Amino acid sequence: MKADDRRSESEDTLAPGGYDAELRDHTRVLLRACDIQPDDHVVDIGCGAGQTTREAARAARTGSAYGVDISAPAIARARDLARVASLENLTFDHADAQVHRFPQGYFDLAISRFGTMFFDDPIAAFANIGRALRPAGRLVMVVWQSGERNEWDVAIRRVLAGSDRALTATTGPDPFALADPSTVRRVLDAAGFVDITFADVDEPVHYGPDVDTALDWVRGFSCTGEISRRLDPDAAARATQRLRRELSAHLTDDGVRFDSRAWLVTARRDGDHRESTGHADRP
Repeated sequence: MKADDRRSESEDTLAPGGYDAELRDHTRVLLRACDIQPDDHVVDIGCGAGQTTREAARAARTGSAYGVDISAPAIARARDLARVASLENLTFDHADAQVHRFPQGYFDLAISRFGTMFFDDPIAAFANIGRALRPAGRLVMVVWQSGERNEWDVAIRRVLAGSDRALTATTGPDPFALADPSTVRRVLDAAGFVDITFADVDEPVHYGPDVDTALDWVRGFSCTGEISRRLDPDAAARATQRLRRELSAHLTDDGVRFDSRAWLVTARRDGDHRESTGHADRP
């Protein structure tokens, strides 16, 4: 699935208030935990515009990096940026990782920065990803903890809804679908993973260098748009003003920041689930 369904598919993730800028601290945590080796073959699930895939390709300089995302515009952008970066060990596919036919037993490492929360069938999806890993291959991903532990979600929903708390419920994909460690353990265990661990990630999200940039970014969230569409024009205008005040209250010397909490999840493919021998052809 794509990196974060809060945004439209046409987003420019490298804008000052873009997705890569928002998650710069989480990216650092993810890549440090991945400990990518020079000869590793890495698959990036929900790669978006490919920032984490490009970093993986740079680290795996004699290996390879392969990014997949369900958003066609994101993959087109990722390919453009890869050409600019002149990375020859890097490829991308427009694909749904739940059903995509990955080369079996090929990858040493599967990574994801908030790209695994939106699967229709998580067990099937992670089993499919697991089959792409060599026996004992690693999975390293970052997923959101619960909404109430994420200041950005609590604050945005509160100020948009005002006194009508019923408006805070949305019907789109749930970015907190993997917030419960017991659920994640059950899913990964059923999908053939072992040695499942969780580390608390207490890093802020960055919405832009100034309030105007942050407002433009946050108004593009799918949940923000859904709530706003339920309001009449006057109420929507008041909600936007409340949102601007909230963003102003979070303006720091480092731009507009909100507290967030995530899990860094690591696991290993169970060698007993081996379904192929050797490395398949490179994707």
